Amino acid sequence: MFRETLFEFPTAVKLDPAVEAWFNARPVELGEVARRWFEVMRRCGDDVRELLHDYHPTACVGEIAFGYVNVFTNHVNVGFLQGTELPDPRGLLVGTGTFMRHVKIRPDSDVDEDALTELIKSAYEDIKRRETE
Repeated sequence: MFRETLFEFPTAVKLDPAVEAWFNARPVELGEVARRWFEVMRRCGDDVRELLHDYHPTACVGEIAFGYVNVFTNHVNVGFLQGTELPDPRGLLVGTGTFMRHVKIRPDSDVDEDALTELIKSAYEDIKRRETE
């Protein structure tokens, strides 16, 4: 992958108040699902930064985005900007974009929490590696 395919956000910060306001403005059930998975992204490393991009929380390694969450009417997406490059042995990722993939979570269904946590960690590590290339 070439660096020009990465999403870079020099305005990303450690904890963006706009991100917290976004979570607080979502319906409770779906908002809490999104918040839970964004917290996993936040805990990936001390170099994680965040911002609202395209009106949803986006997590970065420094300035380079690796993941996002978004709330829809009946589900939450946990997305990965370079998702096509991630190992996904449990087949959680969906989407047809050139680079991006996401996991769709519905409140009334179970998600493989271990597998999704591994996807998040893999996305973080992938961008961390690319950052130094």
